[in-house]
Amino acid sequence: MAKSPPSKPLLADETPLRSRARKPRDPSQPRLPFDPMPDRVEPCLALLKPRPPVGPDWLYELKWDGYRIAVHLNNGHVRILTRGGHDWTHRFPGIEDAAKRLGVGTAILDGEAVVLDEEGRPHFGKLQNSLGRRGGKLPAGDAIMFAFDLLYFDGHDIRSLELTSRRYFLQSLLKNETGAIRLSETIDGDGRDIFDAACEHGLEGIIAKYKDAPYRSGRFGEWIKVKCTQSGSFIVVGYELSLVARSGIGSLLLAARKGDDWVYVGSVGTGFNERSAEYLRKTLDRIKRKTPPVKYEGRRKNLAWVQPTLIAEIEYRAWTHDGKLRHASYKGLREVQDNAAVYEFTPVT
Repeated sequence: MAKSPPSKPLLADETPLRSRARKPRDPSQPRLPFDPMPDRVEPCLALLKPRPPVGPDWLYELKWDGYRIAVHLNNGHVRILTRGGHDWTHRFPGIEDAAKRLGVGTAILDGEAVVLDEEGRPHFGKLQNSLGRRGGKLPAGDAIMFAFDLLYFDGHDIRSLELTSRRYFLQSLLKNETGAIRLSETIDGDGRDIFDAACEHGLEGIIAKYKDAPYRSGRFGEWIKVKCTQSGSFIVVGYELSLVARSGIGSLLLAARKGDDWVYVGSVGTGFNERSAEYLRKTLDRIKRKTPPVKYEGRRKNLAWVQPTLIAEIEYRAWTHDGKLRHASYKGLREVQDNAAVYEFTPVT
């Protein structure tokens, strides 16, 4: 999809902003001109909507299909934190090295870690493979970070600034970066046209962001996500045994959260390859149980039930009238440390 060139910088000087790493400051000094660097920032989350907002008050970006991360750079020391606050620095060595070369003393970048396919599109399964799948400890050497926000820069907490100002500093910092940390470019145009083009190119969707909003942790509607296909995280409660399917898994049985309990929402039998099916079978067989963890009234036999601990990312087209997923496809298992929220079930009307 063709992208419009990035917006013109607010200042005429095209030289990228750089600074020298400072020595650690004396915390006993009472009135320092710099803001303390936060150990962690709860991320700003996008609100899901069926259609994108339109108008001059909104910026548009692609929705990246990967893991949300924050890169903390403090005088040459790098920490890469997941959405849930877990330290995954060792799992993204390429991003860590790229952060050290940014040429700024202190910064916190917000973005998404992805692995691109042969056509340059984010591929969630490839990212999982490079990380050794759920619970693995392998480094994702092929992963890159698309940075879309800057929360702390050169000794200053800039979360209170409007988005356009934060992006100006981010754009200047990443102006010539083409390695493991890259700028998530904004796209000019009508949000509806941008969304349609993203879907035509097989992308996950777009994010619309209110230009004048500060960075606020949580989900307040200043960021809007619009997906080309519906997707969500569901808990795996069992699987259907098959004599002909890969590794004997005919389908995965799924549940959504309903209050403090689980509710069965159907199964998924597509999206596996030989490698992922083999890994699933070995993992599921280690957490088998004799009784179903959800109320199940289906007639299928040859079912194996498991402890509700695995979270699967599922694409689907719609819901049936009785609250089951339609045209579901398996994308992969989520990492527990990624803090993925299991789908909250609401009755279909």
